[in-house]
Amino acid sequence: MLRTLPLVAGGLLLAGCGGGVLDPQGPVGDGNRQILLNSLAVMLVIVVPTIIGALVFAWWFRASNSKARYRPGFTYSGRIELIVWSIPTLTILFLGGLIYYGSHALDPRRPLGPADKTLEIEAVALDWKWLFIYPAQRIATVNELTIPAGTPVRFRLTSASVMNVFFVPQLGSMIYAMNGMESELNLQADRPGELYGQGAHYSGSGFPGMNFTVHVVPAEAFSGWAAAVADGPGVLDAKSYRALALQSKDVPPSAYGEVQDGLFDAIVRQEIPPAPGPSGGRGGAPDVHPEARAESLSGSAAESAADVPGANLCTAPAGTIRTTALGAKRGG
Repeated sequence: MLRTLPLVAGGLLLAGCGGGVLDPQGPVGDGNRQILLNSLAVMLVIVVPTIIGALVFAWWFRASNSKARYRPGFTYSGRIELIVWSIPTLTILFLGGLIYYGSHALDPRRPLGPADKTLEIEAVALDWKWLFIYPAQRIATVNELTIPAGTPVRFRLTSASVMNVFFVPQLGSMIYAMNGMESELNLQADRPGELYGQGAHYSGSGFPGMNFTVHVVPAEAFSGWAAAVADGPGVLDAKSYRALALQSKDVPPSAYGEVQDGLFDAIVRQEIPPAPGPSGGRGGAPDVHPEARAESLSGSAAESAADVPGANLCTAPAGTIRTTALGAKRGG
């Protein structure tokens, strides 16, 4: 009974974690979860004894304990220094080992299988939707991703607008998609099902709707799905892509039965011009630029001073115009 209690407690604690990083559906996601749990265990080895030690210290040196020795002249103890400094040193070594393992074993560019048995998908972050191109099948989908279970998938990613992040929590590592650059991510789903995917980097007002569903299907079902999409309408070429790249929110899933060869590479090389990106609230907007704001305030101060009788704007120091105007208004 006592042996099963920790398992039951752990199950209850993780009961609400379904669909996230603690419920992995592939080898990369499983590796990410293991690193999180190992890091938590290393930190608990330090945190728990520290909390217990603080409580024991306060209890032992309470005012009513006559057995506790009072040593006002105490200044140094080599044993205490050894304990105090060895604990964080060991922590850094353990966490450093975990990070080293994760950086190599879970490298996003590391293939998960032979190239001839790996499905390649080209992903493009747009405003505000995801475009997925299947070059071998010559089809494409929008805001919907279908992959075969048990098959390694190699993603080539870019952005045709502002920077974004491709993230399927249950499959593992997130990675940035950037304008004019190509990123690579290798993932795999072990079991059929439906997973949640998202753009995990704020990219403007349409960001909340930049999500997609990942359909993980058996390998034979994937072939049938790809053939059905290829028989459907819609051609994705440079012209239709430009129309698709226009800003739009909460875009429903759709598909293209044919895709122009080399379209993804043309997007990466910016042979097809990228979208301008979100226009509202940008740092270069005149109403939020510091210099423009300062000029606006100076102009307002000058207008206020001009309304005050006797105010000489030509001879007053630049830093006193606004003060003079306000002082004159208060006096009036």
